[in-house]
Amino acid sequence: MKRFYACVLLAPLLFGCAPAQLPQAPAAGAGTGEAWYRQAARREPVYRIDAAHSLIAVTVRRGGPFARFGHDHVVASRGVEGYVAPRSGRADFHFRVDQLSVDETALRTAAGLDTTPSADAIAGTRTNMLTRVLQAERYPLVLLHAERVAGDPARLRLAVTLHGVTRTMLVPTTIAHSGTTLVASGSLRLLQTDFGITPMSIMGGALKVEDPIEMRFTIVARPGLN
Repeated sequence: MKRFYACVLLAPLLFGCAPAQLPQAPAAGAGTGEAWYRQAARREPVYRIDAAHSLIAVTVRRGGPFARFGHDHVVASRGVEGYVAPRSGRADFHFRVDQLSVDETALRTAAGLDTTPSADAIAGTRTNMLTRVLQAERYPLVLLHAERVAGDPARLRLAVTLHGVTRTMLVPTTIAHSGTTLVASGSLRLLQTDFGITPMSIMGGALKVEDPIEMRFTIVARPGLN
């Protein structure tokens, strides 16, 4: 019975409590368009994303009549890699699914979440999220391609490739320069079902994951390809 209730409390992201051995994803750099940026560097400044100072954080919320028995979660990447060509108004970046963190305390606070999952619940949620929801072995990378919108400096056209599906949207974005550093920040709302992901639920939807997810990002880039 204890094992059953532990599974119920983890269900906001996935069924199942047994840990699994995660596969190795392809080496970072795949799918970033690096060759294009090396060509572009011959005619214009090209920036490289500073992974140590960049962040993509996604808030996943629980729902259903038994929502009080689960937790909302914050999933985050601090390993964003890629390039920006400001003059061309283009950026390509990616992050590895198997490097995602779950429920960092500071990020939960920033998201205004009001519950505190246990360490075991967090570990189980991360494992099951990677193996059964996001299928990290089959889809190891999330790819993002951004382009400036002509006549609309406040928004970027962003193509997100997640779970093997690409969706394009216009995203309000603040772009700031500090010396030679470029910082782009903003937020958007995605539906899991738009990417072929079925939000998990149990007991006929009494406890489930809500379809919408909230993504916020801060991308920091500095001049140079290396």
